[in-house]
Amino acid sequence: MGNDIKEVAKKTIKNLFIKNIEPTPNEYHKEFCIIAKEYKLNAKECTQFKELVSRLNNEEQEEIKSKKITTFEDMIPILLNRVATKNLKTLTSLFKESMTPSISIGLDDKITKFSVKIGNSPALLFEEEIQKEMQSFITNRFEADKKVVQEKTAEIAKLVTLMGKHLNEAISSSGDSGVEVSNIKDEIQAINLTNNGIKELTTLQSKLINAAMSIENEMTNVGEKLSSGKDKVQELEDKVKILEEQLSKTKEENLKDHLTGLLTRKAYEYEAKKTEENYKRNDTQYAIVFFDIDHFKAINDKYGHAGGDMILSTFGKILSKYTRDMDIVGRYGGEEFIAIIHFNLKRELLKYLKRIKSIVTQNNFIYENKKIKITFSAGVTIRNDHESYDSAIQKADMLLYKAKEEGRNKIILEDNTVI
Repeated sequence: MGNDIKEVAKKTIKNLFIKNIEPTPNEYHKEFCIIAKEYKLNAKECTQFKELVSRLNNEEQEEIKSKKITTFEDMIPILLNRVATKNLKTLTSLFKESMTPSISIGLDDKITKFSVKIGNSPALLFEEEIQKEMQSFITNRFEADKKVVQEKTAEIAKLVTLMGKHLNEAISSSGDSGVEVSNIKDEIQAINLTNNGIKELTTLQSKLINAAMSIENEMTNVGEKLSSGKDKVQELEDKVKILEEQLSKTKEENLKDHLTGLLTRKAYEYEAKKTEENYKRNDTQYAIVFFDIDHFKAINDKYGHAGGDMILSTFGKILSKYTRDMDIVGRYGGEEFIAIIHFNLKRELLKYLKRIKSIVTQNNFIYENKKIKITFSAGVTIRNDHESYDSAIQKADMLLYKAKEEGRNKIILEDNTVI
């Protein structure tokens, strides 16, 4: 076996020389594993990589496969995209707050139990079953809120019906008839009881006064009912107003990223789907642009998460301000942003890209009176150069990765144009 390893090593060096490839450790490892496979040599260094890949989640394995990654060094950028374990507790806490229904409280116990489960084992967030359960909570939250709103609407309908009844009673017991009742009572009380027939008049007087007082009491009751109903209407109107504000806020939170104010990834994908449908109907040309802030981890390490959040927020505001309303821009995740830019001529697209790059790189980002210089990398594809949207976005991601590999601070288009 020792001789086999020597032969593989010799041929590896030879092949690198023939291919005119620098014999760096990373390139040597790639070529060594290819030759080892030809010699049917089971090298530990080669099998370890496959074993590690098998322990990653499905999305990570697919990304490694699509990018044809074969070494530990090339795998590092993918692993760096993982959420740090130390941040998972905060993530689970945020999950509980965001999933708790804004109106109904019926899901609180289940969400609490689920939060305790993932709080004790944060790594569960990466499990497919756990993610399905989270999606179920999201669905149940909106269903619970919708049910409460429907119930409150039904209560208002009942109250309106009741108010109609009271108003009819008020109309029947007021107006001219009310004045007439009051006049009759005054006339009866003014009768001179010294004349003949005092007994009959006294009896009549008593009956009429009682009847008038009964009518007056009924009018008072109707007035009290109207007053009480008015208070209930106002109370329900206030509750409905609060519900509308809460629902509007909840909808806004689900559409906009809380830090940058851009579309969330889910909202972006919804808008991208509509753009794709319009493209298929009308052949409207658009480009997909993947942005990624360079050396963002180093910024976080130096200025803390508050400094990193300021960079993300400011970068998002720049994209929002200088991207047209007809276009789409969102936060894709972490320090990655994505935009769909419509254009007729390529120079319009280039003008947009150059403008964003110029604004970001020629200005300072200010945090606690400290001036911070940042750059970004980007990959750009044009939709009608691809058979599908998925193909176009995957290529944009690959071009972004290429821009980072080639030194960062650059935008690479599919036709090899570099900005």
